[in-house]
Amino acid sequence: MSIRLDQRRSDVKAREEQEGLLEMSKRKSSNSGQTPDKRTRLSQPEPTEEDEKGYFSSGDGLSTSQSVTGEVGIIESISLRNFMCHSMLGPFAFGPNVNFVVGNNGSGKSAVLTALIVALGGKAHTTNRGSSLKGFVKEGESSADVSITLRNRGRDAYKPEVFGQSIIVDLRISSEGMRTYKLRNKTGHLVSSKKEELISILDHFNIQVDNPVSILTQEMSKHFLHSKGEGDKYKFFMKATQLDQMKEDYTYIMKTKTMTQNTVEKHRETLQELKRKYREKEERYKSLASLDEMQQKLDELKNQMAWALVAEVEQEMKPMTERITAEEKATVKFDQKVEEWEGKVQEANGILGQLQDQLEGVTQRMQQLQPQCVELKSRAQARNRDLKAAEAGLHRKKTNLRDLEKDKDQLNKRIRELKHSISQTNSADTHARVEKMNHIQAELEQLHFQDSTLAQQIDQFQQAGAAAKDRLGKMSREKQDLLRAMESKQRDLAAMESSRDNQLCRFGQHMPALLKAIDEAHRRGQFRKKPVGPLGFCIRLRDPELGLAVECCLKALMSAFCCDNHADERELQRIMSRHFQQGRRPLIIVSTFINTVYDVRGRAVNHQEYPTVLQALEIENPVVANCLIDMRGIETILLIKNAKDARRVMQGVERPYNCREAFTREGDQVFSNRYYSSEQSRAQYLSRDVEEDIRHLQSALHAQRTHLDRFQQDMQQVTDNERQNQTLLRRAYEDSKKAQECCRKLQAELTELQNVEEPQSEDLKPLEEELEELSSRISVCREEFEAARNQVLTHKREYEEAEQLSQQQREAFNSIAEEAEPIKEQLSNSDQELARSHKKHYEEKRKAHVVMIEALKKTLNEKDQVLQASIAKASEICPERLDVRRTAKSLDSEISRLKHKINTQQDQQGHRDTIVRQFHEAKENFNNIARQVKGLEAFICQLTEIMNTRHDIYAELRMYLSVRCKIYFNSMLSQRGYMGKMTFDHKNETLSISVQPGEGGKAAVSDMRSLSGGERSFSTVCFVLSLWAITDAPFRALDEFDVYMDMVNRRISMDMMLKIAASQRFRQFVFLTPQSMSSLPVNSLIRILRLNDPDRSQSALPFGQRNPE
Repeated sequence: MSIRLDQRRSDVKAREEQEGLLEMSKRKSSNSGQTPDKRTRLSQPEPTEEDEKGYFSSGDGLSTSQSVTGEVGIIESISLRNFMCHSMLGPFAFGPNVNFVVGNNGSGKSAVLTALIVALGGKAHTTNRGSSLKGFVKEGESSADVSITLRNRGRDAYKPEVFGQSIIVDLRISSEGMRTYKLRNKTGHLVSSKKEELISILDHFNIQVDNPVSILTQEMSKHFLHSKGEGDKYKFFMKATQLDQMKEDYTYIMKTKTMTQNTVEKHRETLQELKRKYREKEERYKSLASLDEMQQKLDELKNQMAWALVAEVEQEMKPMTERITAEEKATVKFDQKVEEWEGKVQEANGILGQLQDQLEGVTQRMQQLQPQCVELKSRAQARNRDLKAAEAGLHRKKTNLRDLEKDKDQLNKRIRELKHSISQTNSADTHARVEKMNHIQAELEQLHFQDSTLAQQIDQFQQAGAAAKDRLGKMSREKQDLLRAMESKQRDLAAMESSRDNQLCRFGQHMPALLKAIDEAHRRGQFRKKPVGPLGFCIRLRDPELGLAVECCLKALMSAFCCDNHADERELQRIMSRHFQQGRRPLIIVSTFINTVYDVRGRAVNHQEYPTVLQALEIENPVVANCLIDMRGIETILLIKNAKDARRVMQGVERPYNCREAFTREGDQVFSNRYYSSEQSRAQYLSRDVEEDIRHLQSALHAQRTHLDRFQQDMQQVTDNERQNQTLLRRAYEDSKKAQECCRKLQAELTELQNVEEPQSEDLKPLEEELEELSSRISVCREEFEAARNQVLTHKREYEEAEQLSQQQREAFNSIAEEAEPIKEQLSNSDQELARSHKKHYEEKRKAHVVMIEALKKTLNEKDQVLQASIAKASEICPERLDVRRTAKSLDSEISRLKHKINTQQDQQGHRDTIVRQFHEAKENFNNIARQVKGLEAFICQLTEIMNTRHDIYAELRMYLSVRCKIYFNSMLSQRGYMGKMTFDHKNETLSISVQPGEGGKAAVSDMRSLSGGERSFSTVCFVLSLWAITDAPFRALDEFDVYMDMVNRRISMDMMLKIAASQRFRQFVFLTPQSMSSLPVNSLIRILRLNDPDRSQSALPFGQRNPE
C-alpha cells in the first residue's frame, strides 16, 4: 500500500492543492451557492446545501444530476445464516450510494457489520465482538455462513472474463473456528477456494476492513469518543491514511540498511588480509621466469617428438599401400568374369521368374476351378441317379399300361364277336351310334396328346421367363453399379476442376467449407487443440512418380483428420455432420499431439536403393508424421517403382529387415508370399498435372456413358424377348384351356351315347361292365404314365444341364492343365544351374584373391589406426604439424636430460603448478571480495539517496494530508456554526482537537473533553468525514454514529453525510442506526433496510460482550 501511495504522490499533491483552493473559495463565497462540479478519485469538493437538498428532495432530481455510481468494490448484497445469535438475516440488497440499516437494539445491525468484516478477511478482534471466530457460530449449530456479493464492472473490474459483473464471497465458519472461503462468479460457478485470491481482490478494490475510516464499529466509535489521549487520535489519523504502514516499511528498510553496512565493514577487514596474501603469492609467481624458459624448451621438444613418431609410422605404411594397389588392379579380371556370368545368371533368373510366375498363375487357376469341378460332377451324378429312378418308374408304368391295353383289346375282341353275332338282329341306328362313339374316342385321344404337348410348351415358356427375369435383375444391378461409378467419376471431375483454384477441392467439394468451420470453431475456443487434416493435404512428394503408390498405401488416411483428445473428436464429428449429411465422412483419428517426430530408427527399413514411404514424403507437421506412423507404419513400407524389382526384393531369399510390404509405381501391393494388383490407375490427390487428370476423367466418363448406352440396348433386347415369351405363354395357356374344354364336351357326348340302352344278350352285359372298369383303370394308368414321363423329361433336362456345366468346367480345367505342361518342360530345360556353377567358380577365385587383399588392408588399417592415434596425440600436444628432421631416439634423450634439470630446480623452489594455482586463487578471492564490497557500498549509497527522497515525500504527503484534514474539519464544523482547531505534532506524534461550539466568537475554543456528549459526537463525525475526504475506499460503513447526539446535531450530521454521499456517487455508504430515518427524502439513491425486532424469548446472547446486538 505504501508503494501505491508513493506512486500516486504527484497526482495526490496536484489534486489536494486544487481542492484546497476550491474549499477556501467556497468558504469565502458561501452565500453565492456556486459549487464546482468537478469530481476526483480521492476526494470531492462539497456541494452547497441548496444543491444537496435539491438532489435528495425527490426522485426527479436524478434526471438533472449525474447518475454515476460505483463500478467496482461496492456491496450489492449480504446474507447471514447461524451467525452470532441470528438463524437467518438477509439477503439484504444494498444500493449503489446511500444505505441505512435501521432497527432496534438486538435486531442484527452490528451482526451485519461484523459479518462484513469477517467475510472480507478481517480478524475476530478487529470486530470487537469476540476473540475467536468460533464465537460467531450460533449456539447449538455446527457452522455459520456469510455470503457477500461485490460489484465488478467497468474497466477496473477484477478478472471480468472469469468472475463477470459480480463476485460472490461465501464464508463458512465451523464450530471449531475454521474459516473456509468460496469465490464464485455472477452465475454461482465456483472459481477459487483460496484466501490469496480474496486478498488479491481486496487489494485490487482497495478494500480495507481493518481501517476505521472504511468501517467504524460501535466499540471503535465509543473508544474514539471517550479517548482523552492526543496520541490515540494521532494513531487513528495515521492508520486511517495508512501513513503508519508507510512508516513501518521505511523503518524496516533502514534496519536492513544498517545490517548491510555492518556486513560491508566485516568485508573490509577481510579484504586487507586477502590483499596481503595476494602480494606474497605474486612475488613467488614472478620468480618462475627462468623455469618457464626451460619448460617452454621442453614443450617444443615434446612437440617434435610427437610428430617424429608420426613420420616413422608413415614410412612403414608406404610399401604396404603400394602392394595393395597392385593387387587391386589384378582383381579386375576376376570381376569381369564374375560380371559376365552374373549377367547370364540374371538373364536365366529373369526367364525362370517369368516361368514361375506363369506356372503359379496356372496353378492358382487350377486350384480355383478344382472345387467347382468336384461340385458340378457330384451335382450331375445326383441328377443322373434321379433320372434313372424316374425312367425305371416310367418303364413300370408303361408295362402296366401295355398289359391293361392288351387285356382291353382281347375283351373288345370278344365283345365285337358277340356283337357281330347279335348285329344281324340290331337296327341300322345302333351301327351308326357305334361308329360315332369310335370317332369321338379317336378325337379324345388326339386332344389328350395335344394337351400333353401344350403342357410341355408351357413349362418351357415358364423356365425361359424365369431365366429372363433373373438376367434382367442381374443387369439392373450392374446398371446401378455403373451409374454409381459414373456419379463418383463426376464428383471426382468436379473436384478436379475446382482444384484449379483450390487444391483442397480434390478431397471433396465440402472440404473447404469444413476447414473454414474448423478454423471458426478454433477461434471461438471450442477445441483444446485445432484438429489437423486432411492428412493428404499436409504431405508433399519428393518423387512425383510415386504419387499413385503413396495413395494406394494410405487409402482412406489421405482424407482423414487427427484430433488431440476425444472431446475435440466429438466437436469435429458435430461439425462434420453439418457438411457431410449424406455419404461417408472422413476418418477421425484420436492421438495426443507431440511436437517431435517419433524416433523410428530401431524399427524402420534402411535400404540403399529404395526409399520408405516416410522417406519419400516431405511432412512439415510432426503430428501428421506420427499419425501415419501409428496408423500405417510408413517407416516399414518400401516404394519400388518397377514390379519386377519389387518381386525380387520382397520375394527373394533375403528380404529387407523390418520390411512388411512394398508398393510399385502402378500401385500394386507386394508381400513376401503374395502379390495384389491395384484397381486404381491414376493418383487422385497427389498428381502433378491437373489438366491431364481432368482429361483422363472426362475420357473415362465418356467411355462409361458409351458402355451404359450399349448396356441399356442389351437390357431392352432382353426385355423384348421376355415380353414375347410372355405372349407365347398366354397363347399356350389359351390353347390348353380350349383343348380341355373340347375334351369335356366330347367325353360328355361319349358318355351319353354309351348310356343308350339297346337290346343285348345276357352274356354281353358282364363283358361290357368289365370293359368299362378296365377302361377306367387304363385312364388312371395313362395319367400316371404321363406324369412319370413329364418327370423323366424334367430330370433328363436337369441332368443334361448339370452334365453340360460339368463338362465345360472339366474342359476348362484340362485346358489350364495343358497350359502348365510346356511351362514345366521349359523349367526343366532351364540353364540356370549351369550359369550358377560357372559363376560360383569365378566367385571363389575372386573371393580368395579378395581375402588376401583384405588381409593386407587389415594390416594397413591397423597401421593406419596407429597412425591416426599418433596424429591425434600429436595434435593434442601440438595442433600444427612440424617438419622434424631428427629421429625420435635423439629427441627422447634430450627430453630426459631437460626434465632432470627442471625437476632439480623445482625441488629448490617448489612445484610450478602449485605456485601458479595458489597465485590465481589468491588473486580471484581478492577481486571477488573487492567487487562485493564495492557493490554493497554503491547499493548503500543509492539506498540512502532513495530513502532520503522518500522521507521527504513522506513528510510532504503527511503535511498535505494534515492540511486537507484541517480544512475539511473546519468546513464540517462550520455547518453548525462551530469553530475548531486541529494541531498536528508529527514529532511527538500527537493530535489535539479544539472546538468552539458557540456562535461566532462568543465562546472560547476548548478541548473536546469539555464538550457535551452530542457536541462531542458531532465533532467526531466531522473528524471522520474529514478523514473520508482524504482517503479512498469503495464503501464506508458507520455503526450508530449518532448514539450520543441530540436531534439537532443528528440532523446536521445526517445532512453533512448525505451531502458527502451526493458528491461521491461512485462510493457506497452504509449507516447503521437505531433511528427510524422516516424524515429522509424519497430518492432512488437512498435505500433504507429495516430489520425486524429481535426475539426477546432468548434471555442472553452466547457472547462475552457487554453491548448486546
